[in-house]
Amino acid sequence: MITKIAITAAAFTSLLFAGAAASNNNTAHADTNTQFTSVYRVAKSKLGDRYVYGSQGSHTFDCSGFTKYIYRHGLGVNLPRTAQQQYHYSKKVGKKQLQKGDLVFIGSSKKNIYHVGMYIGGGKMIDAQNRGVIRESIHAPWWHVVAYGRVA
Repeated sequence: MITKIAITAAAFTSLLFAGAAASNNNTAHADTNTQFTSVYRVAKSKLGDRYVYGSQGSHTFDCSGFTKYIYRHGLGVNLPRTAQQQYHYSKKVGKKQLQKGDLVFIGSSKKNIYHVGMYIGGGKMIDAQNRGVIRESIHAPWWHVVAYGRVA
């Protein structure tokens, strides 16, 4: 009996280490793409929904209520409520490291973030603003991008 347990434990340990050795950055990148797809699917389903200040869904949103909603329903991640709090919660990334699914923070400074959207690639984000949930450029004359943040 002890021999069987020892053999089973050794086999399990070998498989565990073999799996760890086989993993690489490509696997992590695939996970990132899968995560983005999941969150973006939820976000796209809300295109055209109305903007209401302070709203967190399910058919009306403000900007941070929208990002909170899509990450909760797309990945099970519970983001803080406001754009400023989401900025503090996220891992900051530079413009060159920006990936689909990262958050785009807009404001006058890092201490005054007043808008957030999710980067979807091609210089665009999906966000909730006065025209409702839309896709738009992250670079516009009325925006000042302060930072980018990674959530998942």
